[in-house]
Amino acid sequence: MIRRLITATLAAALAAAPVAAGAQAYPPQPKPAAPKPFKVPASQTFRLANGMEVTLIPYGSVPKAVVSLRIAAGSLNEAENTWLASLTSQMLREGAAARTGAQIAEAAAGMGSSLSVGSDRHETSLALNVLSEHSADAIRLIADVARRPTFPTADFERVRQNMLRSLAVARSQPQSAADVALLAAYYGTSHPYGRAVPTEAQLRAYTLEDVRRFYQENFGAKRARLYIAGRFDAARVSAAVRQAFGDWAPGRDRLKLAPQPKQGPQVLLVDRPGAPQSTVRLAFPAPVAGSRSDIPFRVTNALLGGSFTSRITRNLREDKGYTYSPSSGTTLNAGEALWTFNGDITTEVTGAALKEIFSEVRRLQNEAPPAEEATGMRTWMAGTFVLANASPSGLINSIATRDFHGLPANWLDNYVPGVLAVESAAMRDAARERFPLEKMTLVIVGDLAKVEPQLRTLPELQGMEMKRVNPF
Repeated sequence: MIRRLITATLAAALAAAPVAAGAQAYPPQPKPAAPKPFKVPASQTFRLANGMEVTLIPYGSVPKAVVSLRIAAGSLNEAENTWLASLTSQMLREGAAARTGAQIAEAAAGMGSSLSVGSDRHETSLALNVLSEHSADAIRLIADVARRPTFPTADFERVRQNMLRSLAVARSQPQSAADVALLAAYYGTSHPYGRAVPTEAQLRAYTLEDVRRFYQENFGAKRARLYIAGRFDAARVSAAVRQAFGDWAPGRDRLKLAPQPKQGPQVLLVDRPGAPQSTVRLAFPAPVAGSRSDIPFRVTNALLGGSFTSRITRNLREDKGYTYSPSSGTTLNAGEALWTFNGDITTEVTGAALKEIFSEVRRLQNEAPPAEEATGMRTWMAGTFVLANASPSGLINSIATRDFHGLPANWLDNYVPGVLAVESAAMRDAARERFPLEKMTLVIVGDLAKVEPQLRTLPELQGMEMKRVNPF
């Protein structure tokens, strides 16, 4: 009773307070401070006699260490056997050396961690985030899993069934359909980049012998790089690395398989009758990592669509309410890159939303952004970069990405100054150079009976062939 009386009294007092007085109680937000410089911690890199590289990064004050092994064995190495790299990576955790999968998990848990295993286009990765005292044990466990997998027959069908369920989910989602259609059109299905998902029959046909063969052909010391970051005894860790990996067979050199992208104009339509939303992908070639245009383009992307306060996000989400969370970003491959805008837009306003997207591109091409907006975006990018590298895992990811692209040792140190040096005019010039709307690749998955008439009214799509495709 007393609590209700107090609440009612406060509510009445607040209701009676003048609006102006309430406004005066909240002073203007302070201006953000200048971004702090970022310095990559000192590290030690050495190469074993078998060709494996090792980078040690003493970092932080928390008594933990991250052990991360990257092996150049991803979907790029699959030939036409889509998802075979992923199937192999999932089988790695099922048994190694004298341990079963359950015993591997127990060993990781005893170090205060769980074993992370996965694969992407270019790499299979294994990682443990352990208490510092277990650094050497983590190295030995990862070495066992990477070097001595048993690929137990009893676990193969369960792992494959899990992947079949993931495939069924992927094939049911419009986002997957859009990605599959985009990659197939842009990279072509003759290159692994253009083959995003297998057929169900293809996945069912893979055998344990296929997994073993992929492992034998693609895993080895020359394709591997080990990163260890955090608090650890460098001498003890180095000795553990040499003991665990020193006699690993070198294996094959890294595979280089450059794609031959097909630039637009391309407009691809995937029909989903009755869909309440249209899934949109808009794509253009992007600057290669480390090139002269790379950092200016990253800032341009953040301002246009790559941040929560970007122009496209504010326009479509906040002002128009056409979509919940549109975004854009760049996928960096070896010697090649692709920028993509992604969005799920209400069916009835698909054409109107595209009109706004094209308008934002043209506005940036025609007008350099105001100084305050440009400064805010540069500051945001510098701050998020520092935050991303504030943990051993984040730092390893940045250093490994630098190494993968063959960037100079000081590239990360120069990133924040490089971002802060991007002028408004450079953002305008990047938009002009990189977003030629007449050469767009556009994919739309949705109810085409409602969407296609909207598309045909857009000036930017006049004269472009609209091709219906079935991505699966």
